[in-house]
Amino acid sequence: MSAKAVSPSAKKPAAKTGAVKAPRALPSAVEQWYFEKSGRQLFYKPEEKLPIIEVSNFPALGRLTALRFIEWVLENPEGVVSLPTGKTPEYFIRWSQHFLSNWKKKDIQAQLGEVGLGGRPAPSFGGLTFVQIDEFYPIDPQQQNSFYYYVNKHYLRGFGMDANKAMLINPAKIGIPKGQTLETVFPDGKVDLGLRHRLPKTQLERVQAGVLMEVDQFCSDYEENIRAKGGLGFFLGGIGPDGHIGFNFRGSDLQSPTRLTYTNYETEAAAAGDLGGIEVSRNKPVITIGLGTITHNPEGVAIIFAAGEAKSGIISDAVTSGLHVRNPASVLSTMKNARFYLTKGSTVKLKNRVLEDIVKSERIEDAEFEKRVIDRALALGKRLDEIKDADAKGDELLSAVLDKTGRGYREAAQWVRERLVKKIEAGTESSGDQTILHTGPHHDDIMLGYMPYVMHLVRNASNRNFFTVLTSGFTAVTNGFLAGVFEDLEGFIGEGAYDADLAAGIFQADQPAARAEEVFRYLDGVAAQDDREMKFSQARRMLHNLMLVYEDEDIDNIKLRLKENLHYLRTVYPGKKDIKIIQTLKGMQREYEEELIWGYVGIGPSDVFHGRLGFYTGDIFTKAPTQDRDVTPVLQMFEDLRPNVVSLAFDPEGTGPDTHYKVLQVLHEALLQYRDRTGIDPEVWGYRNVWHRYHPADANVYIPVSLNTISVMAHSFMNCFGSQKNASFPSFEYDGPFCYQTQKVWVEQFRSLRTLLGHEWFEQNPSPRIRAARAFVYLRKMPLSEFSGAARALAEITESAM
Repeated sequence: MSAKAVSPSAKKPAAKTGAVKAPRALPSAVEQWYFEKSGRQLFYKPEEKLPIIEVSNFPALGRLTALRFIEWVLENPEGVVSLPTGKTPEYFIRWSQHFLSNWKKKDIQAQLGEVGLGGRPAPSFGGLTFVQIDEFYPIDPQQQNSFYYYVNKHYLRGFGMDANKAMLINPAKIGIPKGQTLETVFPDGKVDLGLRHRLPKTQLERVQAGVLMEVDQFCSDYEENIRAKGGLGFFLGGIGPDGHIGFNFRGSDLQSPTRLTYTNYETEAAAAGDLGGIEVSRNKPVITIGLGTITHNPEGVAIIFAAGEAKSGIISDAVTSGLHVRNPASVLSTMKNARFYLTKGSTVKLKNRVLEDIVKSERIEDAEFEKRVIDRALALGKRLDEIKDADAKGDELLSAVLDKTGRGYREAAQWVRERLVKKIEAGTESSGDQTILHTGPHHDDIMLGYMPYVMHLVRNASNRNFFTVLTSGFTAVTNGFLAGVFEDLEGFIGEGAYDADLAAGIFQADQPAARAEEVFRYLDGVAAQDDREMKFSQARRMLHNLMLVYEDEDIDNIKLRLKENLHYLRTVYPGKKDIKIIQTLKGMQREYEEELIWGYVGIGPSDVFHGRLGFYTGDIFTKAPTQDRDVTPVLQMFEDLRPNVVSLAFDPEGTGPDTHYKVLQVLHEALLQYRDRTGIDPEVWGYRNVWHRYHPADANVYIPVSLNTISVMAHSFMNCFGSQKNASFPSFEYDGPFCYQTQKVWVEQFRSLRTLLGHEWFEQNPSPRIRAARAFVYLRKMPLSEFSGAARALAEITESAM
């Protein structure tokens, strides 16, 4: 930081760890209406240190946030505001624009009247000063994946704010010497912040060091300008997987100012999708306002909003901890107007809220009962057959469940133990005479969900197994990977390697045997450890794909198309939404990889179907599925294949990619129509993978997984999913390929069962499959009626406005 850098610690005394200094302000009129509607307390002492307003679903979260923002703007028409980027603000943006565009309409005035805003003139956002929260560095501000582009599109233009008043972070205008650009200063996009402290070794490094000094001065001035305006009057932010607010990741100084800084792995993984891969986001610095920036104005409104069970752990940490750098959002406890706006799903790890639900419930469901029994046993590290009634002491949730049902813990533990054994036995049963349609939202979802089970199902010749992936998955293929395939193809064409195939006409559209040969020859290459054979087969499929999409079988024309596409891939910025032809080719590459993975277990390409549902577009805010575009083709596939079992990714609200939920709803509607048309009432198998895990109580089939099966899963993933093996778009929980993260999850599930049942139960079991188990896959099998009820409940949580 330059000599003029702001020292927030000099302006605001450092807070003591664990202290909560700010008295709580009363809820606003909007907050009061939602607070009363929720039936909750504002916060539950002593566990919760920050007020929470809870709503039922994601759109309602956006509506609440929009109304609170509008309420604040009506009271502060010239205030200073800072609003978030990403996918979480989708419904906040939609609702805000909806209210502003329809303010005078009778039904809108009625809605506004409910929350105390009726009869008032529409707010004008033109007087506000907008403050950009953060930005990647370096990044061209004109790129559509820059936050500068996002806030200009959705807030300055979308909300009608005055761009001249806005405080924005435009890396292209910060310290770049005359005659140079961001690209010439940082030609590979990499920044070495060590140049702040070490001597430059080259002329380029001297230029870079000078630019970094100017960026630090910009951050200092940015901070000073915000504080000169009195600080932020209204701050709205999401919360990252490590608890970060803005780019203030876990471990950030609670008094931190605006700064240029590196982040951490979790933040880099979350940003990989925006930037075109972890290769780009890893070690990429960011400019971010600090935690001290957010809290500087003691009268400021600071809201964190979050949806879904996937966020419940980090929400619990943020809300229940005292001030600590481990939980950046804990700093908001120093602000009297700080709030968390949360969906019910994101509160499931807040004990007192769960306890209240148990106490108020008319009946304790078996899964809820089982969950509390299991959680206590695992916390104690005790086998279920060792549990005593006294072991329930100290666990409020378990005690409430036991009181509600009138059962003792010892009896309950024995009941749960018997259920667990039955679930394991169900996972070893042979399933025959089934027509099974295995479905996935993305091309690795099925194998990462339950490949060990598939390996047993395909061994029974009486089963008919079909596979379909319902989106093209093109967003998961990096430009660099596709360019590599094109380069391989150029080389093989140059060698004349496909001349005989061209003469034989095998690249024509109606050549299923040729397409199968490209799968099985690739697998021959895997078996022989012959990298050339694998690349040859993959490139041959890509040659077919190019001829198909361009409707051109002239090899000379295809060579020109290759050069054209290679130029595009080498020059377009990572993370940009691709042109249609590249989207299609990336999707076809993923489809080929899916054929390869099931070729491992003897399934031919003719039994693998590619959905390409139309709602999947690569836009940040995706389209909703429709009957004609999305449901009808799935229904037709059902009627053609006549499955009596359909598997699907079954994740809770707000968990994993948005694609999972949309595919689930398409399948739900298609299944109901399929039953009505054919009279077939299929069983539904719900699986989960790296995005969310089943609690043992929520699954009813446990499939044992041997070391051999684990090895096959990892080997097949790394050899078949070429576009995924480098983990360009990884989970924030694991720095590496999904197959190894999946292995970790399955092993953890086994260890939980081993604790609950005892290692002797496994080691002395008469079943060799159970004795060999070193991991477990969880499934939930259910009749269509049960799945339909769960899907409708999920739709209510995810889609309904109220």
